Amino acid sequence: MNPATTKTALVTGAGTGIGRAVSLALAQDRYAVVLAGRRPEPLHAVAAEITALGQRAVAAMADVSSPDSVAKLFSRVRAEFGRLDLLFNNAGTSARAVPMEELAPEEWRAVIDVNLTGAFLCTQQAILMMKHQHPRGGRIINNGSISAHVPRPHSAPYAASKHALLGLTKATALDGRRYDIACGQIDIGNAQTAILAEIKKGALQPDGSRLAEPSVNMDSVARAVIYMASLPLEDNVLSLTVMATKMPYVGRG
Repeated sequence: MNPATTKTALVTGAGTGIGRAVSLALAQDRYAVVLAGRRPEPLHAVAAEITALGQRAVAAMADVSSPDSVAKLFSRVRAEFGRLDLLFNNAGTSARAVPMEELAPEEWRAVIDVNLTGAFLCTQQAILMMKHQHPRGGRIINNGSISAHVPRPHSAPYAASKHALLGLTKATALDGRRYDIACGQIDIGNAQTAILAEIKKGALQPDGSRLAEPSVNMDSVARAVIYMASLPLEDNVLSLTVMATKMPYVGRG
């Protein structure tokens, strides 16, 4: 690796969906990529794709909801590369789409633990690296959601976690200033992932009807993240929304 031309990125939830697409785009943009996730098979598959592009990739098993696991993940980043230029907090999960009074507390906690606490733990470790490395600083991008602003019906844990993630993004942007650490959030509407299959068939609307909604191309999502990452640390995209043009988001409510 030539440190003059290659930066290091860490992507959580990197094995599939948005994480995979962004990891490949980062590799094409000359980043070495640490791929973090719970399942080894998809991580190694993405690592092989990146290696075929001529860039370095490391597959790292990690549970972002576990402080010990996150600490070990960042220790590996430090050992493999010596620095971290970009953290993409992408790992996320959701609960059953049922009225909130039907959810068990364990279902609530499972979503909060990954979507919010996981992002916090990774951000905390990233700051510890970025503030002390030379040259100092780096960038953190959080994968929020349109649900950080407007929830879907029967999505209380997910919507609450993404609303809170927006607060974490702003707090990180504020606290990171003095260390040349920039933080922003990308809010994606209906990305073309496997999870979106049901939304394409018909997503529950606030009035009780179901509507098949359009989706945004994964390449567009990846390009948006690359744009955010491409800025000098003196500049920051604090919030960016990317979605299908005809998605029924603007005008909800």
